[in-house]
Amino acid sequence: MDAPKQGIDALFILLGAIMVLAMHAGFAFLELGTVRKKNQVNALVKILVDFSISAVVYFAVGYSVAYGTSFFVSADVLAQRNGYELVKFFFLLTFAAAIPAIVSGGIAERARFYPQLIATAVIVGFIYPFYEGIVWNQHFGLQAWLKALTGDEFHDFAGSVVVHALGGWIALPAVLLLGARSNRYKKDGAISAHPPSSIPFLALGAWVLCVGWFGFNVMSAQTVDKISGLVAVNSLMAMVGGTLAALWLGKNDPGFVHNGPLAGLVAVCAGSDLMHPLGALVVGGVAGALFVAMFTLTQNRWKIDDVLGVWPLHGICGTWGGIAAGVFGLPALGGLGGVNVFAQLIGTLSGVAWAVLTSFLLYGLLKVTMGLRLSQEEEFEGADLSIHKINSSPDREVSW
Repeated sequence: MDAPKQGIDALFILLGAIMVLAMHAGFAFLELGTVRKKNQVNALVKILVDFSISAVVYFAVGYSVAYGTSFFVSADVLAQRNGYELVKFFFLLTFAAAIPAIVSGGIAERARFYPQLIATAVIVGFIYPFYEGIVWNQHFGLQAWLKALTGDEFHDFAGSVVVHALGGWIALPAVLLLGARSNRYKKDGAISAHPPSSIPFLALGAWVLCVGWFGFNVMSAQTVDKISGLVAVNSLMAMVGGTLAALWLGKNDPGFVHNGPLAGLVAVCAGSDLMHPLGALVVGGVAGALFVAMFTLTQNRWKIDDVLGVWPLHGICGTWGGIAAGVFGLPALGGLGGVNVFAQLIGTLSGVAWAVLTSFLLYGLLKVTMGLRLSQEEEFEGADLSIHKINSSPDREVSW
């Protein structure tokens, strides 16, 4: 019976990897629809190239940092168990590559191309897998210490903190070090609106992410015998909770409406295997409200030019999700138990601290040595022409 099970497990996690790979198209079109037209090509190219850099670096270094497995062995060794370890790498690569995709949305429209590729290699090769190994592979004894201290380990089933909060909090220092886009905030205090270039593309990106997220969450079981329909329904309820909260608080704004479900899905990842569906609905609703409130605050009051709002969406909502798993996962609130808020709080804050510290060091070093930002002329012309020498569509048709 072992051989069929190995094949089924390999297929199961491969399908999860393909679904999460499709989410990167969602990242691309969400950014494409949000940025101005002169930066659309750059949005598409960044996500694909970042993913490619991530694949090479995670294969060569990052996966080994997190799990101690090296792929520098013969193919017959790699093919054992139907190549399960390889497709597991593929699945977890799609998680790792989400970090630079998240950062990309925050620094859009004014970041230089190649310094960010270097940052991608460092993030996926070391910063992310270091923390991934601590949470998901018992590195450095943090989980054992938390269990001894609180009675429970830090629980993050599908990456509210390990992936999303880490990505959002890594993005924040990059955004701060880059500074706001030209003319975004005027000296007299006025704020220049930079509206999305395409609501349909923004919506398409959000929908692709929502659909792929069920692979992100459900397939985090990693083997068929551990699959849980509870995870699927909790993901669904958090998604709709985030949508409705963002609709209400965002006053029908389509940008908020289409980011609301993403906020809910970010938040439910950690405890999606533990919560009652009604708890997941509340967690998603709070996340949607947090996104609207924090996006408005950062853009209008604090004047932090985070173009896609990736710090509120992934950083804040991911942090909320890590803590919420310790509350709504409790039996008293309909959950399955095995978690507590103190372990969740410590584990979440450790991820936030690691992300902020390493990001400031990384992007600060890149700023000093290479520079992070396009010149004023390049930014005015747009990243499409400045970097890629082509617009998303020609200004006029060529006549023969």
